[in-house]
Order: sequence, then C-alpha cells, then structure tokens
Amino acid sequence: MPGHAEAVISLAFSPNSIHLASGSGDKTLRLWDLNTETPHFTCTGHRQWVMCVAWAPDSLKIASACKAGEIRIWSPDTGKQLGRPLVGHKKWISCLSWEPYHRNADCRFLASAGNDNDARIWDVVLGTCVKVIAGHTAAVTAVRWGGAGLLYTSSRDRTIKMWRAEDGVLCKTFTGHAHWVNNLALNTDYVLRTGPFHPVMDKSLMYGDGTNKDALKQMALERYEKVCPNGVESFVSCSDDFTLYLWNSNQKQFVTRMTGHQNVVNDVKYSPDVKFIASASFDKSIRLWRAGDGAFICALRGHVQAVYSVGWSADSRLVLSGSKDSTLKVWSVKERKLVQELPGHADEVYGVDWAPDGSRVASGGKDKVLKLWAY
Repeated sequence: MPGHAEAVISLAFSPNSIHLASGSGDKTLRLWDLNTETPHFTCTGHRQWVMCVAWAPDSLKIASACKAGEIRIWSPDTGKQLGRPLVGHKKWISCLSWEPYHRNADCRFLASAGNDNDARIWDVVLGTCVKVIAGHTAAVTAVRWGGAGLLYTSSRDRTIKMWRAEDGVLCKTFTGHAHWVNNLALNTDYVLRTGPFHPVMDKSLMYGDGTNKDALKQMALERYEKVCPNGVESFVSCSDDFTLYLWNSNQKQFVTRMTGHQNVVNDVKYSPDVKFIASASFDKSIRLWRAGDGAFICALRGHVQAVYSVGWSADSRLVLSGSKDSTLKVWSVKERKLVQELPGHADEVYGVDWAPDGSRVASGGKDKVLKLWAY
C-alpha cells in the first residue's frame, strides 16, 4: 500500500485488529482501512519523523511520537488530533506504552521515554505531564506499563529499572548487561495489548455506548491474572552485548542469561501463549527460547542480513521476522523451519506486526511502502 513519502519507521495494528497505523519519516501518521486496504486518514502535525506509535488499549485513541520530542493523540474514527501535543521531552522519543485497560478503562494515562534519559507519564485528557521519571544516565530504549502498576524501562546505561507508576518511585534496578539494553518484553505483553478484545470474543460487545466498560475491565483483569496469577511479571531484555537476560519482577538477580547470538540483539517478544520467546539479531538469525527458564530451543536461519524485528501469530505457532535484506519470513515453531517468504519490499524492512486476532501481517520499511498479507 503506497502512501508515505518517506520510510515507514513504525507500525501497529489496533488491539481490536480493525485499524492499522503507520508512522513515517515524512512526518505523518497514517491510519489504514483494513477492509479496503486504502489510507483512511493522513494525520499531519508532527515537525519531525514519527518514531513510534501506540494504540490505547480500547482502540479508540492512538499516540504517535516524533524526533522533535512531541507526542500527539489521534482519533482513528476521524483522523483528527485529540487535544494539544504533549510537550516536555527534550530529545527524540523512542517508545510509548499505555496504562493497561484493566487498571484504567478510560485509557487516560500514557508513558513515554527516549533520548533525554527520562520517562514521563501523561494525562492525555488534560494534556499534561503528571510525572517525570528520572534515574537513567543514558537514552531510554523501551518502556512497558505492566499489569500490576509497575513501569519497566531499559536503557543504554546497561540497566533495566522498575518504577511504581502511581508516584514514580524506583523499585528496582536490574543489572547484568555489559552494553546497551535495546529492548524489553513482558510475559504479559499480549494480554495487556488485547485486554478487552479477545480474538474469539463477541466483537459486538465492543461497540455501543461504552456502558459495559466494567464487564470489559473485568475480562481484561481475568485474562491478565491467568497469565500472571500472583502479580509477579517475568520479562526478558536484549542487548548490544549479544545476550538476553530473563528476569522476574520480584527478584533483583536474573533468572538466566541467554547466550548464543553472535551479534547485537535488537528485538525480543514473548509468544501470546507465553511458552516461547523469539529474539532477532544482527547475526542474521532468529532464536527461539523456552519462556519459563530461558532454555535455548533453536536458531532460525535464512536471512542474509541483520534481522531487525520479530512478531508472533495469535496462536503462537508462527514467528514473523523483518530484515535488512528486504524480506519478511514466516517460521514454524513446531517444525523449526521457514514456511513462507513474503517478498515485495525493495529495501530494508524496519517494522513488522501481526494483527492481535491473527488475521493479517503488516510490514513497512525504507522503500516507503506498507505491505499487508492476509493469514
């Protein structure tokens, strides 16, 4: 799907799998209609590249953040900006994360972080910064808002920090990596992403007057507690030191150090069923690990250049990878091999996403084109 005038840097399906958003070097956010596969809205206002996008857990808002350090909130139904830009970061923003639905069904609070070493929490209704979370001594590379009221941040200062979201108090600093920490994944990422939208749930529940927020909140909470019964989240970090570390939020010491990659590890994601972890590396491989103990399962080889990003199918059977070599590949977890190559990009693939309901795959990259595949 052509449309952007510059590289597609970030993309994300909405939690209800109805919309797709893409952020680009052309300073716009585009919202795509998945039924017609055409751009629905082009959202303008950013003065710099759009580095990251994040859907609110109710799918009714989307946040985009740019290199100029501004965040804008948009309505997917109108394409219009909601409120004023959220301004406060002094350098570019690299990551965004909303408070989970089961903690706030109004989806009012958003966390952001980036190259000014700080994380911030915003009230998107008032358009104000409610908390500056300072403590890292280098750029923050990832922020995750967990389901138990904790914020996790990873940084180029080689640490991961865990904060109490309500007051910004630092709870723990996790150390072990010997170089930049590039990314984080929580074992609860998928249930937090899809909160009130279960792929097999009656979709009609979701629309209407919003009076059923309590029921949806309860469902989101139950889904979260199923993955995380005691409120203790596990998470995995990946680094420029070629390793990954597996952690539990209630222990300062890592559970295990995951070695084997021969180069920088750029991306990591838990499977939706929380049985596996997939990591993407500049060593041209994807590695699969057992989520419970971090044990190595296999390496998936086939890319001829660095692998930038990975994604999972909703049923946790397939892994998607996007690479500098301009290809997307789909791998079978069970068979531990390549099952499909999705060609079509003319240059490096920067971002991939698999719709939370498993129905589609999207990719974007340097060639300015957004690709969609039905699954």
